[in-house]
Amino acid sequence: MHVVFVAAEMVPFSKVGGLADVVGSLSAALAQQRHRVTVVLPMVQGIDPQAYSLSRRLLPIAVSLGGAVHHVEVYEGRLPSGAEVRLLRCDPMFVRAEVYTQDGDEPIRWALLSKAALALLAQDGDGVDIVHVHDWHTALIPYYLKQGIVTAPCSRTVLTIHNLHHQGVFGREYVDRLDLRWDHFNPEGFEFFGKINVLKAGLLSASRTTTVSPTYAREILDAEQGVGLDGVLRALRPPVKGILNGVDVETWNPTTDMRLAARFSPDDPSGKAECKRSLEEDLGLPARPGAPLVGMVTRLVPQKGVDLVLGMAPRLLRSDVQLAVVGTGDRDLEEGLTRLVQRYPDKVAYSHVYDDRLSHRFFAGCDMILVPSRFEPCGLTQLIAMRYGAVPVVRRTGGLADTVVDLDRNLETGNGFVFHRVDAVDLLGAILRGVASHASRSEWVDLVRRVMRTDVSWDRSARQYVALYGDKG
Repeated sequence: MHVVFVAAEMVPFSKVGGLADVVGSLSAALAQQRHRVTVVLPMVQGIDPQAYSLSRRLLPIAVSLGGAVHHVEVYEGRLPSGAEVRLLRCDPMFVRAEVYTQDGDEPIRWALLSKAALALLAQDGDGVDIVHVHDWHTALIPYYLKQGIVTAPCSRTVLTIHNLHHQGVFGREYVDRLDLRWDHFNPEGFEFFGKINVLKAGLLSASRTTTVSPTYAREILDAEQGVGLDGVLRALRPPVKGILNGVDVETWNPTTDMRLAARFSPDDPSGKAECKRSLEEDLGLPARPGAPLVGMVTRLVPQKGVDLVLGMAPRLLRSDVQLAVVGTGDRDLEEGLTRLVQRYPDKVAYSHVYDDRLSHRFFAGCDMILVPSRFEPCGLTQLIAMRYGAVPVVRRTGGLADTVVDLDRNLETGNGFVFHRVDAVDLLGAILRGVASHASRSEWVDLVRRVMRTDVSWDRSARQYVALYGDKG
């Protein structure tokens, strides 16, 4: 099949969140299964074409949007996975200091990307089986195709929701500027409480809609997590399908990862002890081989449950444990973590500097990784943690519920510690179960081996996408 992805970000070119990882690793998995994959992205600030051996087409594409004509340059190349890439450059629309902005022309930027991507497909004229778009930023592609506003060599589309809280809601003054139809500005169309909802336009137009875990696909059908679109989602036919994310098991591989102080594997996890000692040194913590190192790497926002960690930390730190957090975000949460370090300098570390090297060393050095999210469409953190033998402690929601099975008392079944309520005491209870289990060294090593053998690859999920692409029912 020939699958075209259109997205706002993708590793290795740009990354803000998990979307970039998913687009990069899913496109690679499909290419490795011998499908032709083309990924279309905006060329944002900081991308060096020479670094990726990208060639520029001689002639730009002229794209009309809202009565204005934009000239979009095309840079193209191929990744080691075999996936083809097309980066679209249009100064200053795509070349900004940040991938996502609060600028007044934000909806126009993404509508331009959507129209330019379709114009590129029409110019190339290649047979395309499916156009797979991601989140609201490219959700106008299904709308433009279904309404005949733009023609392209493929009309079948898949729209994946990575986080329903991001919908692209803007004032009605953008109807003409985005080349939308006024007769669709109603509750049955893209209107949303007197405004435009770009994601809603895409949901009503896409051939199929997916999200990134089966549990999240069910959760967003209810008002509590439907964020105002639960009625639209319940009415979709075919219904929303949840397909779990995976991780790039070549990038996240403790057996070959040269960033680590020592390599290790499920057959021989002994190197993890040296990784822990090295991470303690990186974070300024004293070496304490017998004390479990509990880590959290996340954006510091309420969704991620960081406030629950702050709420239970004083009680947790009465035990023989270390706590390490890496991330940036809300100032109040950053300040709370800073105060915690000042109170427990030998037990707590906090770093707001997140980079690729530290992230790999962090997962390898931690004994447990916390993911106490209020909601989590899928989550990559717990998957990477398992790959590196860091036992996940998660709240039962979304993709966390689909990927982490609660451990029994004897650590014989399951792969993590699960709690249910959004409650600091429940989180504390799950962590203390892990602390108690860590004291039984032989049983804990057996658990680490089993956790590391959990299949977190893209292979099965990629096959599910291929089946969905071919389903024309």
